[in-house]
Parts: sequence; C-alpha cells; structure tokens
Amino acid sequence: MTRIFGTDGVRGLANDKLTAELALDLGVAAARVLVEHGDFDRPRPLAVVGRDTRISGQFLEHAVVAGLAAAGVDVLRLRVLPTPGVAYFTDALGADVGVVISASHNPMPDNGIKFLARGGVKLDDALEREIEEHLGQEWDRPTGGAVGRVTPYGPTVEEYAAHLVGTLDAPDSRPLEGLTVVLDCAHGAASKVGPHALRLAGATVITIGAEPDGLNINDGCGSTHLDPLRKAVLEHGADAGFAVDGDADRCLAVDHTGEVVDGDQIMAILALALQASGRLADDTLVATVMSNLGLVQAMAAAGVTVRQTAVGDRYVLEDMRAGGYSLGGEQSGHVILRDHATTGDGLLTALHVLQRMVATGSTLQGLASVMTRLPQVLVNVGGVDRTRTDDEALLAAVAEAEAELGASGRVLLRPSGTEPLVRVMVEAPTAEQASGVANRLADVVRERLAVETA
Repeated sequence: MTRIFGTDGVRGLANDKLTAELALDLGVAAARVLVEHGDFDRPRPLAVVGRDTRISGQFLEHAVVAGLAAAGVDVLRLRVLPTPGVAYFTDALGADVGVVISASHNPMPDNGIKFLARGGVKLDDALEREIEEHLGQEWDRPTGGAVGRVTPYGPTVEEYAAHLVGTLDAPDSRPLEGLTVVLDCAHGAASKVGPHALRLAGATVITIGAEPDGLNINDGCGSTHLDPLRKAVLEHGADAGFAVDGDADRCLAVDHTGEVVDGDQIMAILALALQASGRLADDTLVATVMSNLGLVQAMAAAGVTVRQTAVGDRYVLEDMRAGGYSLGGEQSGHVILRDHATTGDGLLTALHVLQRMVATGSTLQGLASVMTRLPQVLVNVGGVDRTRTDDEALLAAVAEAEAELGASGRVLLRPSGTEPLVRVMVEAPTAEQASGVANRLADVVRERLAVETA
C-alpha cells in the first residue's frame, strides 16, 4: 500500500487528505499494534493525546481518541499543549503511546497526526508500517468493560511549565528576575504555557500572538514571521524576544536591537553554556548540512566538534542518540537539549538562552556574536532530473567552485526528495561571491539535468 506516514507522522489538508475517518482508523490501528506487542504494567494500554489550536484539531482529536478507546486503550486527554509537552507527559505518566495532533509551522488548513513511543520518543518506522498495514482490516471489537476509558488530564499547563523551569539552575530562585522578554506564541499551543513558564522563572513577559481562535495559528506571526516580534521588542525596550511556531517545537530569537538570532546562533550560545558547565557531551554539537559554516568555524575555535547530518530534526536526534550527544538542532530553530527533552522544544530553548544571558551578564546580541554568519545564497532549480546530480560535468563545476572558495566557503547540492528540484546552496565571505557562484552552478544544473521530453 502507499505510505501515508511521512518524516513527521501523517500530514495533509484537514478534512481532505486527513479526514475524521482516517483519524479514527489510525487510532484503531495504533491501538491494535499496541495490544499485539503487549507488555503492559496495567490491565489496558494507556495513551495520552494532545493538540495545537487549529479548528480541525478538535474533530481530529475526538476521532483519534474514539479509535483508541474503541480498540481497548485508556486515553488521557491533554487538550491544547505543545508537541514537546505531549512527549514529556508520555514519559512522565508512563503512557504506552503519545499522540500529537498538529501540523507544526504549516498553515492553519493543514493538520497532522504523530505517534510517540514510550518515553516520548518518535515511533520506530517499523511500527508506523505496522499501523499502516492494520488500516481498514477487520478486527475483534472489545465490548463491555473491555473498551477504553477516556479521561481529561490536568492541569497540564501548570505541570509542564513547572517541568520547564525545573530544568534551570536554581529554579526556585526566580533565576530570570530582572529580564523583560517578548514572547510570540504564534496563536498556537504555547499561548498559555509559554508566558506562564517565563513568568514562573521570574521574567517580565510581554506576550503577542497568544489569542488563538482556531483560525489564526501561524498567520503572520510566530517563528516563520518575525516582524511582529522585532517591532514589539523595540517598542517595549525588551532585553530579548522569542518566537515559537504553532506546536512550539522550534524557536527563533530577536536581540534588543531587533536583530534576528537564528537556530545556528542559538546552538552556539547553548553549546558554550553546556561546555562551560561540563555538560556538553564529548564536546560535540550535532547540526545539519544546512547549518552555516560560521557555526562550524566558531565551534572549532572553542574546541567543539560539529557533526552534520541530513536535513531534518529526526536525523539530528538519531545521531544524538547513537553518539550520546547532549545538544543538537537546525538553523530553523529546532533545538534539542537531550538532557531535558526527547524532541525540539522552543520554550525550553528560550529559557536556557535567557539563563545564559543572566549567568554571563551579556546581552543576547553579545552572546550571538560568538559566531559570524557567512553570507548564504540558496537557489532552487526546478524542472530538472533530481536523480542525476552525479553528472560528471556538474561534479566538475562543483569541484571548481569549491577550489575557488577554499576553506572560506562551501557548496551544497540538495536534490528534493519529492519534487523535480535541486537546491544549490553556497556560502562565501561576501554575498556577491556567494550569489555569483550559486547562480553559475544553477545554470550548470539547468543545462546538465534538464528533463528530456519526447
């Protein structure tokens, strides 16, 4: 059958590709896979289910919960909560599975369903395939007392905020006292818990993008639209601003001058903080191939090794687990503090960056200056055969460009996984040189990888 699980669960246009019927079937199939694998510490398996603020999340949540309970799984409804919050409660409550209903930074009409295994980690690909194989199959329906019980769980906001603040050094002393922070919640899942956590840690909080109505999630706000955050930071004279996305698994920042601090800079700040306290495992940071060369150079100067994986937080997390590393992430703002979380957590990231500001007495601008971002140019070349990037003439052109840039820049060709598209990324000491090299290589890609027509 055609795979419906992507790299981050099942996603699509709600009530079109992602219907209530599919959500119900996924709940049943997931429950059956759970039951078949057995090994429970209770009479029935336990699931926790949380969602973001999209209007479609309400009916999708009810459908998934109905499927789980109908197939004999007890369900705790967490209601609106960030994705990393659902992961936390999956672990903290000893649940056998966690379910997140969210499409993260995608526009409001989209939605998604993602399953988490025990401990709040991503479900193995093999188990996702088993769930797919069970879709639409006949099954023995439990009756009477054998069906699952559905119970609201709370207070999730207070518990999760306390957990986040508890990861800081001396959390009971209001460690962020004296800082004024703007938080853009993207009208999403962090709208309540985000401001609560920052205030619990002692910060003065100005909140924007925290009035979800089911329709406005990620709409001109949050980590994909930073202008409102920049304006608010400057207007209020705040020390810093942070923006999360709809499910708060990523975070970008703005310093007191309104300058953006991206995921690479945030990782650099946190790597040095962990290194200073002896908690940066193997003095290693895990990033992706899209991270700026400036990050690699800055970390090398500080004695930190940067490992680079394929693009996607799942690949970062896989490498972190395999090597036992404590910090990883992406330029887009997914940052994983593995000592405290099993996934990217935007609020956790913001709290630890603010803690570093207090510990050093430095501004966010000062902390971010540890790395200098090289100008980066990305050219998307469409209408080409993405499977032929090993073309000899193209490889020769790439080698020539790399020789020109030397150690002061780099070239990356990335074929799309789904479209007839090749991405050409170039970093160089100047924007002019980066643009010139990128456009020259893009022309070679168009010429050499042109799709042949009959």
